[in-house]
Amino acid sequence: MALDLNRGKDKPRSQAQAEKPGKPPASPKPGFLSQELALPERKPGLNERMVFTERLLLLLETGVSLLEALQAMNQQAEQPGLNRIILALAETINEGKTFAVALSLHPEMFSSTYVSLVAAAEEGGFLPEVLQQLLDMDEKAAQLRSTLISTLSYPAFLIVFSIAVVVFVLVVIFPKFEDLFSGIRDQLPLSTLMLMAASNFLRQYALQIVAGLALAVWALIAWMRSPEGRRIVDQLKLRLPLVGDLYARIYLSKTLGVLGLSLSNGVPITIALKACQDVVGNAAFGAFIEDVRTRVNDGRGIAAGFQNAHFVPPMVRQMIATGEQTGNLGKVMSRIAVFYEREISKKVTLMSKAVEPVMLLVMGVVVGVIVASLILPIFKLSSSIS
Repeated sequence: MALDLNRGKDKPRSQAQAEKPGKPPASPKPGFLSQELALPERKPGLNERMVFTERLLLLLETGVSLLEALQAMNQQAEQPGLNRIILALAETINEGKTFAVALSLHPEMFSSTYVSLVAAAEEGGFLPEVLQQLLDMDEKAAQLRSTLISTLSYPAFLIVFSIAVVVFVLVVIFPKFEDLFSGIRDQLPLSTLMLMAASNFLRQYALQIVAGLALAVWALIAWMRSPEGRRIVDQLKLRLPLVGDLYARIYLSKTLGVLGLSLSNGVPITIALKACQDVVGNAAFGAFIEDVRTRVNDGRGIAAGFQNAHFVPPMVRQMIATGEQTGNLGKVMSRIAVFYEREISKKVTLMSKAVEPVMLLVMGVVVGVIVASLILPIFKLSSSIS
């Protein structure tokens, strides 16, 4: 009997914790070796936010309360970073705070647009509808980013491959012909002499060149991250001949999409404009949005701000003015955003199709010059011997 009492008193600590309701057993701490080998944790981004929104929407549509939905999602989350955010959201709501306040505590995942729309939805009682709209907006942004990456990846590969081929030929192939061409150096074509000089320079100063390039890349990245560098780069994005128009369309599409979604759900125009600055992330375009906010605060309307921007097409200015006069500004902006999303996809595809032949032509010219620089001296050498 005494043995049974001792067993009851001496339960393992993990078992005693598991029997307490609401407190899951503590997970064992990883050892020293596992800590050393652990990879750096990736921060939750757009894809994780889409998964979060979709699962939360599904649970809310089935009649589950917000707190119960978050608790259920906490058990299903696979990424540790997302799991911690969901757990923190559940704890904040359990303290009696609103969902929008809980989201605002995690700006690394939820933008000000997301928080503002959720706050308006909580007041109006239409949270599932807004979550569906936010999910659609994130899916469009992810699709646009995927289109840009897939379209520009092939030209980037051609550039890198061309540079690698030229460096290989200069470093490996040309030195083998240097002794052979030394006897007819005065008869060599200019292209051969230039390539041989480049080959000698690359082989003699290889370490200095690699170190210089690494230092230059580091300095360029540091300058681009500085306030002055970021400002200049943001201005160039809107002023370059071909890329400027594409960036302007992307920023306009994001801005009008956020404004249309915000105004349609009762978010004040000034708060929506502030959210657009965070979504776009371009200082030059952000100055334009700040100018629009100033005009709205002065009572001149949002259409007056769009009239002074040189990168806003006349059609967009006219449609925004019409939407403001008729009281359908949110609907009009959403339609313009959808139109621009289609136009951006078409333009990116056309640019890719135009760049590919140019890159192939450049590669052909480079290969032709290299081959001619090797073959012509061999022909001269054979003719002189015979």
